[in-house]
Amino acid sequence: MNLCCKAAGLCHSVTMKSKYSQYYNKSLITYHYAYAKNMTANETKEQYKVKKQLTELNIVLVILCTIIILENLLVLLAVFRNKKFHSAMFFFIGNLAFSDLLAGSAYIANIFLSGPKTLELVPVQWFIREGTAFIALAASVFSLLAIAIERFIAITKVKVYGSTKTCRMFLLIGACWVTSILLGGLPILGWNCINNLPDCSTVLPLYSKQYILFVVSIFTLILLSIVILYVKIYLIVRSSRQEATNSQAYALFKTVTIVLGVFIICWLPAFTVLLLDSSCSMQLCPVLSNAHVFFGLATLNSALNPMIYVLRSKDMRREFLRVLCCWGVLQSGRPSERCLVQLKSSSSMEHCTNKFEHQTTPIMQTCTTCV
Repeated sequence: MNLCCKAAGLCHSVTMKSKYSQYYNKSLITYHYAYAKNMTANETKEQYKVKKQLTELNIVLVILCTIIILENLLVLLAVFRNKKFHSAMFFFIGNLAFSDLLAGSAYIANIFLSGPKTLELVPVQWFIREGTAFIALAASVFSLLAIAIERFIAITKVKVYGSTKTCRMFLLIGACWVTSILLGGLPILGWNCINNLPDCSTVLPLYSKQYILFVVSIFTLILLSIVILYVKIYLIVRSSRQEATNSQAYALFKTVTIVLGVFIICWLPAFTVLLLDSSCSMQLCPVLSNAHVFFGLATLNSALNPMIYVLRSKDMRREFLRVLCCWGVLQSGRPSERCLVQLKSSSSMEHCTNKFEHQTTPIMQTCTTCV
């Protein structure tokens, strides 16, 4: 403890206080950041004073998050406005869009509360800043899992679009948010490293290394679960005896490859940094000082999800254009009333969500291309 106090330059009886009573201790953030960086308190304060609020990277990330918010808001408006999209699968996509929208909003808030403002926060504010981002990003990941679960059940169960379907939809969406809130809220509930400096994360100095390892393990299991579910879906499609099986299976495999590839590319660097954080100090692993870059890359996944899951639907693309037209973005000299014309065609995804409303066979044999 003496070594810790010497490194931080704050030799007060912090560890003698209750963990929860320190949630409003104004000096605790400085204390933990100094320990994580192996600096004195004064050195830490000076370092954060000269930091820019908006660096070039932060400006790029703010622009990216603004795009995330706008494109996911567009998805939500399209689902809300068009009754053709008031079906279970589109509600799942809307839930994914909502979680990605929150992820973009939370990351913007995180950027503006970071830098020189970091040391001005009290622990409870810091936990809310980081926890909100964790909840939003976790909800996005859990939404991907919920979509995979729903699609797997949809091709293996009988009458999947009745009242049981609606109940399952709300259960999956509810479980997605409850689990995300619990996962992101664990540190503020007590799973943190206050009063236990050796257990503190280097990247997130108030988080326990054990908690970081737990979160990475959960996300890794989610990734493996998504892979397993989509592989099973692919095998079911391949085993069906429909004439269009080969083309449908290829379309399914192609979409799954894109989804999993983007997920891995965006999240693997962040997972790797967090794994290093749980077992390595900043002195031995200098890459930890640039962890914010990898978190920014993970946020990119929230911008790509709408393109992968939604823009592959012809009807959704047309609805996007109608919304933009009504906003005056894409008038192109056409009468504004034409923006309100209902869609007449139907995409493969639309067939997937509507055609099997009264399905009585366990496999959706003609609806396997909509992933």
